[in-house]
Amino acid sequence: MSVFDATATSEQIVEAFASNVKGRTFVITGAGGRSIGGSIATTLARACPAHILIASRTLTKAEPVLAAIRETDPSVRVSFVQVELSDHASARRAAKEILEATTSKIDVIVNSAGNMAIKEYTVDKQGIEMQFSVNHLGHFLLTNLLVPGLLAAASQNPDRGARVINLTSLGYRISPIRFDDYNFSGGKTYDLWTAYGQAKTANILFSWGLTRRLKDRGVTSFATHPGSNLETQLGSHLAIEDYNSIFDITKRNTGKEFVFDEPRFKSYAQIGATPLTAALDPSITAKAPAYLESNQIVTPAEHASDPEAVEELWKLSEKLVGQEFNY
Repeated sequence: MSVFDATATSEQIVEAFASNVKGRTFVITGAGGRSIGGSIATTLARACPAHILIASRTLTKAEPVLAAIRETDPSVRVSFVQVELSDHASARRAAKEILEATTSKIDVIVNSAGNMAIKEYTVDKQGIEMQFSVNHLGHFLLTNLLVPGLLAAASQNPDRGARVINLTSLGYRISPIRFDDYNFSGGKTYDLWTAYGQAKTANILFSWGLTRRLKDRGVTSFATHPGSNLETQLGSHLAIEDYNSIFDITKRNTGKEFVFDEPRFKSYAQIGATPLTAALDPSITAKAPAYLESNQIVTPAEHASDPEAVEELWKLSEKLVGQEFNY
């Protein structure tokens, strides 16, 4: 297991595990300019990957990352595929384009796109609450459609296998999945932090469900809390006082106290480190599925790893995307 702690930088992780970057194909969602995904992508470029594919909403936001990768190492193949994760038709189209661009071989998927604490109740094209839609369902659909590429990579290199990294958040502690009212009664029971907590819990449960189905074929999944950083755009719509209600809402939903991690914030150089540890450290393969904070595996709260919740979420997700995935 990694010897790195909360102070590690993305560059240090990539340097330590450079052999697990070289010659491999990485698909990263949501890697816009100043973003966690962007940090991960540009740092990976330092260790000679074969191909980095960015799947994001807009090319203009991703272009600085694509340019930085090309500048770091012109030999790295760089691709962009447009995807709107809240639109299932877009996710299906993007999956086809990604498989074509990668010749159906994907070593690592990093699901880093997301939103946080949307103040007003908002739904996607399918009528699903937007945080649950973008953070979980879009990635659930896209990743499952890309499984053929993961299986191909794992079969070609069984010693390393293939991995799916789902970026979650310490915010998962705010709420379990509301299986009886995941859509907040059409907005009547909505609050921004419960919706965020539910979506982030889903990221962890998805890693458990995917690993359960594919580990014996060489595909594993990890969920990671990257930490908080004020330089990314994720929480740019929020003021400091908007965070104050987290404590009461967590107590109401779980009966437990919410405690922020330390250090409270990571630098931009550090924000991609934990997802990169999950993606590259060979020593953790056997421990999958697992949840990581500050580059270490920790045990998540029970509601985020309960076997019954894992399967109930998988079935609900299949229902909402209109497709079953049997492995």
